[in-house]
Amino acid sequence: MKRGFFTIMSAQFFSSLADNALFVAAIQLLRTSGAPSWQQAALVPMFALFYVILAPFVGAFADAMPKGKVMLISNFIKVTGCLMMLFGTHPLMSYAIVGLGAAAYSPAKYGILTELLPASQLVKANGWIEGLTIGSIILGVLLGGQLVGRVVSGMLLSFDLPLIDLGIDTPPEAAIAVLILVYLLAAWFNTHIPDTGVEMRPMPKRLMTLLPEFWTCNTRLWRDKLGQISLAATTLIWGAAGNLKTIVLTWAAVALGYSVTQASALQGVVAIGMAVGAIVASVRMRLEDGPRVMPLGIAMGGAVIALIFIDNVWVAAPFLILLGALGGFMVVPMNALLQHRGHNLMGAGRSIAVQNFNENFSILVLGTAYSLSAGLGLSAFGAITGFGLVVAGVMFVIYRWHKSNCVKYKAEVEHLLDIARNDNLHG
Repeated sequence: MKRGFFTIMSAQFFSSLADNALFVAAIQLLRTSGAPSWQQAALVPMFALFYVILAPFVGAFADAMPKGKVMLISNFIKVTGCLMMLFGTHPLMSYAIVGLGAAAYSPAKYGILTELLPASQLVKANGWIEGLTIGSIILGVLLGGQLVGRVVSGMLLSFDLPLIDLGIDTPPEAAIAVLILVYLLAAWFNTHIPDTGVEMRPMPKRLMTLLPEFWTCNTRLWRDKLGQISLAATTLIWGAAGNLKTIVLTWAAVALGYSVTQASALQGVVAIGMAVGAIVASVRMRLEDGPRVMPLGIAMGGAVIALIFIDNVWVAAPFLILLGALGGFMVVPMNALLQHRGHNLMGAGRSIAVQNFNENFSILVLGTAYSLSAGLGLSAFGAITGFGLVVAGVMFVIYRWHKSNCVKYKAEVEHLLDIARNDNLHG
């Protein structure tokens, strides 16, 4: 791997670390303020909101300037969202602004991989970036849980600056103040990301012209016989994974009686499984192997349903590792194949923006449905069961869709797989 790759990894690690710790802090902020339970479930779809709204624009924005600079700007937007939350703006609105920064960050984070590395290293690079991102999820939820916990928050709140009153009086506020510093550290790494030398594509003077262009890119990827399958599968899996952290918090509170700090450790357990699955996939799977892993998505949906029958933490911990591993092993080759098809069809930034739009639309829809079910009084176990059934059922439909393509469009599918196989061999 090139030296600049590890600088990108460092920047991504700290930015993602803060994102996940902030989620825990926002949950605690809502709980201590007496907010209804549906607002906690709504945090995930609010984070995804700007991914969907701005999808036609962020890909072109990522392609219009060096991607390290895009990532730097995005981290400062996240800092703005933290400051809003710290000084009284409603957590849902503030977390949406952090999501705005993440929406701008993502096309640059993934797009730079296809600019910096040959196709033969994309699966390995995705294994690295997903593994490290998942590692940051593990440490992020643990960090967030500890920052709002009694011991660490007590130490933070006891620290006072002479002659300055920052108005930080509660554990969630102290946690948010610390996380601003983590975002700034990520921004420092952004300043050291090398320019890949790829020619920039200027933003058009009339931004609205990007709407039909984005729709064309979206349509092109959905019509591609491999792109449509990898896009559908990753859309579903990231939609499920995005909402799984809320489900684990809810399940741990009901089944185990856990606090936010205790439940955040179980979120970390899921992420450990995802990291293991991602690392194994990066070693064992090749670029053209993506469609073979789809049955794991069906198993993942079934595993979510099985969670409601577990009320012992010693059974839950290995089960949650398995649940995470299913998702991690599946998403790495599927992501790599999707990036490869998207890069060939329309360019890195735009293809990642299309991917983000679809995946975060899935997070938004699934998260909104889950939040509404909580608001309408459906039991936690009922909502979790419905969620698992949707994941398993839709993945089964996608799997059958691919099998149908292999019969109806055999020559085209085999040709696209050959392209992926040759690019994987020759870089």
